[in-house]
Amino acid sequence: MEAATAKTIREETRRRRTFAIISHPDAGKTTLTEKLLLYSGMIRTAGMVGGRKSNKSAASDWMSMEQERGISITASAMQFTYKGTVINVLDTPGHQDFSEDTYRTLTAADSAIMVIDAAKGVEAQTRKLFEVCRMSGIPVLTFVNKMDMPGLDPIDLMAEVEEVLGIEASPYNWPIGSGKAFAGVVHRADEQAYLYRKVAAAGSQMPEVSKVPLEDAAETDYRVTDDVLEQVMEDVELLEVAGNPYTHEAFLNREITPVFFGSALTGFGVEMLFDVFVDITPAPSPRPADHKNGSEIIIDPVEKPFSAYVFKLQANMDPRHRDCVAFMRINSGRYERNLQVKHDRLGRQIRLSRPHSLMVDDRKTIEEAFPGDVIGVMNPGLFAIGDTVSVDGGFQFKPLPQFQPELFSRIRPADFGKRKSLDKGLKQLVAEGAIQLLEDWVDTGNPPIVAAVGQLQFEVLQYRLKDEYKVGVDLQKLPYDCSAWVIGEISTFKKPINALLTRDQYGRPLVLFSSTWEKDYAIRENPEHQIVDYAT
Repeated sequence: MEAATAKTIREETRRRRTFAIISHPDAGKTTLTEKLLLYSGMIRTAGMVGGRKSNKSAASDWMSMEQERGISITASAMQFTYKGTVINVLDTPGHQDFSEDTYRTLTAADSAIMVIDAAKGVEAQTRKLFEVCRMSGIPVLTFVNKMDMPGLDPIDLMAEVEEVLGIEASPYNWPIGSGKAFAGVVHRADEQAYLYRKVAAAGSQMPEVSKVPLEDAAETDYRVTDDVLEQVMEDVELLEVAGNPYTHEAFLNREITPVFFGSALTGFGVEMLFDVFVDITPAPSPRPADHKNGSEIIIDPVEKPFSAYVFKLQANMDPRHRDCVAFMRINSGRYERNLQVKHDRLGRQIRLSRPHSLMVDDRKTIEEAFPGDVIGVMNPGLFAIGDTVSVDGGFQFKPLPQFQPELFSRIRPADFGKRKSLDKGLKQLVAEGAIQLLEDWVDTGNPPIVAAVGQLQFEVLQYRLKDEYKVGVDLQKLPYDCSAWVIGEISTFKKPINALLTRDQYGRPLVLFSSTWEKDYAIRENPEHQIVDYAT
């Protein structure tokens, strides 16, 4: 690699931050994403996800069903520059029914921002996603949102984060007041108060901010009473004595999470969060891969030529063209236009001729991209989730896990004359990872089974088949509550009488159980087999 090229890649890699925002539904994840876009200058006015009656839909939510319901269903990827740093943000689904899509997306992130509702604390989906971040080895910042609404005491929230998530919490700032009295935050390092006021100017939702020494905050006209100021000063003093000191090493080692307080809706405390984020979160780093000779190798982002892997497929982002986009995370080297690479799974050369950076429904053809960037490549059926492409070839990045489904239904077209359209739609949705498709191991003539982690996945399946493929479908729910893959000789597997043995889309045996007791029974009765909850 030429010295000038290596220098460019090194500098561009250092500038990049690729992260995901995780939260329980309705904690404010998408609103926070919108504020980041607003502060970066990408949009003029933030459009919060506000449900069916809202006139504006979030810029990061493009699917009409998302805009109607006010939730994020798909994981979108956007790139823009924030104060000299190139940001790749992965806006993951917040709804627990789409956790598998989120798990896959987190493998493409180098860090995460965890959003917590100040009134609800650490919720169920937050715990699950935090554990995925822990397993993926990525550090997490915490943003306690909705401080302008009635909520839990900040000290109690800190204790809950530590107790529930098993990580030390170190507040970077501290709220000044709460609920209707929330006036801003104090920067703990220098005890400067950042006081905020909403601004109603057209085309702007950035708050007015005034920076003053904390002890002078009550002398301003920013709603800081003497009682509020006294409480804040007591809390800050207590944190200095008994709080967890922040160290960068502990953050990178996932031993501590810096905590920020604010309101994504009003913008209070948001800019401080993002300013610190670009300073302390890691740039793209070396990633492990499996060499074709069976050994594990490390792919350095600067020293190795171009390599990337597919972590998401999304069809019909532009309904006019019935297209499919493969989202690739670049792990090393520089992409240049018309780059020829090796597709490891297919064992063939392909040309990446027109990758796009994506922003909602806007696509921009790019001339170059660097480690950490997420690019969208048109997929004419070549790519599957987990595929590796590289200049060198001969290795694969670690496979993305597939999680066990929990809900199962047989699927039939309402109009049997549209069976071909149904098959086409199912093939695409399975490739995206939106659902899993199963068939009976023995009675292969039965209608196929669609399997999902959550009920809302079935609703999206029906919606997209109708909207994108013009096929109405009937779903017959099956009486199974859990499943597991079987590793071993299937002819000697002792199947419980009420269980159903199926074959997944990769031909692997997957057993559907009517209860967890039945699953435990199968494990006891089959010591020669492995019964696993996820497959790779």
